[in-house]
Amino acid sequence: MRRPWLALFGLVAAVELVAVAVDSTVLQWLAKPLLAPVLLAYLLTHRRRVDAVAAGLVAATAGDVALLVPGRTAFLVGMGFFLLAQLAFLAGFTRRGRAPAVAWAGYLLAWAAGNALLWGALGPLRLPVLGYSLALCLMAAAAAGVSARVAAGGAFFLVSDLLIGVGAAGTELPGAGLLVMGTYCAALLLITTGWVAAHADAAREPELVPA
Repeated sequence: MRRPWLALFGLVAAVELVAVAVDSTVLQWLAKPLLAPVLLAYLLTHRRRVDAVAAGLVAATAGDVALLVPGRTAFLVGMGFFLLAQLAFLAGFTRRGRAPAVAWAGYLLAWAAGNALLWGALGPLRLPVLGYSLALCLMAAAAAGVSARVAAGGAFFLVSDLLIGVGAAGTELPGAGLLVMGTYCAALLLITTGWVAAHADAAREPELVPA
């Protein structure tokens, strides 16, 4: 039952991307709320317990549902749930490994640069975006201490949310919706499967026996 969960995620992600492409609200309501839960089921078949990444996927599900509702209030609620997701991921990643200093420095620089560029156009969203993006960048940096796959997932998450931030600042990029959801789906998939693989690799490592 492990591979079928990933196949199902691929199907749900494909439906979501089609829904975004054709601007179908009904299809988005059917597909988007299932993205993180399907990966959560995959995670639980391997880990068999609720850990930090599992908690992050639950928060991401709530955030996805909130962001399907139009309006600024729903946007802020969704951002709040995703803040919880980033903090859960951050907690799990920092316990799992130590990211190199260059990752922390690079992502903090990206955080400062991104907020500086968008600050004038964000209006009342400035402070919420400032706080959320800091948690996001810290998560992405910490992901580099787990594995290359999880690090890639953290980077995709940053790209996805940066595109959302650009849109919130009033700049609509061509194909932005597809780019946001494509990078978001990749982020969830890489983080979840990378997290499972990292724990599986650790379980296979032979114990060191003192000489």
